[in-house]
Amino acid sequence: MSKSVSARRDCIDRDCHLSIVRQCELLEIHRSGLYYQPVGESVLNLNLMRLIDQEHLLHPWLGVPRMTAWLRKDKGLRVNKKRIERLYGLMGISAIGPKPNTSKKGKGVLHRIYKYLLKGLKVVRSNQVWAMDITYIPVQGGHLYLCAIIDLYSRYVVGWSLSNTMTSNWCRETLQEAIEKHGKPEILNTDQGSQFTCLAYVDLLKGEGIKISMDGKGRALDNIYIERFWRTIKYQHIYLNPASDGIRLYIGIKKWLQRYHNKNHQGINQKPIEKYRNAA
Repeated sequence: MSKSVSARRDCIDRDCHLSIVRQCELLEIHRSGLYYQPVGESVLNLNLMRLIDQEHLLHPWLGVPRMTAWLRKDKGLRVNKKRIERLYGLMGISAIGPKPNTSKKGKGVLHRIYKYLLKGLKVVRSNQVWAMDITYIPVQGGHLYLCAIIDLYSRYVVGWSLSNTMTSNWCRETLQEAIEKHGKPEILNTDQGSQFTCLAYVDLLKGEGIKISMDGKGRALDNIYIERFWRTIKYQHIYLNPASDGIRLYIGIKKWLQRYHNKNHQGINQKPIEKYRNAA
């Protein structure tokens, strides 16, 4: 079942002739989720997460201790290491080096790490190499996650989506949609996050005949193009136009991407959409 748990939960009809128990069984969700709603983050934590996100984009080598020190000294906030460590985990970020969150290695037989295939590789055409990653996005009163897939040759974003949780199914569906729309790449590069090492995700790539490449442990430059894209979209759009909810965030990102694709990109001195289509 492709719908998220929250989407399936919204399908419950209390006036239906079927019992709540039976509806939950059919939708494959736990009944307790109908009665418990998780408590959102405090205003302080949401403010801290935004500050952490902005500073991490500028100085990705800052770990929890140094970020805590920066928040205390430069922002005058009374925070401890334990709080910042939890927020790092919630946001799915980490300093350059061993990554404990979105880049956390999967454990057990259901996860496998693959070699980095891009070292010394000349990217000379569209759909030769795609890069995929996840980033934290602040919205009013909460946060979402943005998953994006970028074509390294043209810098064209071939696929993207928003979610309130980081799951392998979400990443898999985003990739499937990109393949259906643009065809498949020869190589797909990601970090070593558990979303990208689970069997369901890996099996999709193998079934499509796509070579799997993963960033080396602690090598921040292995996926530099999509890291630069995160910085661009956040500083040119997200932070300047804070969204009040997910719908407005989606609409804003969609409009911004249309402009991004249709103006000259400094790294390629050409419009991404033109370079992608001309070399596809």
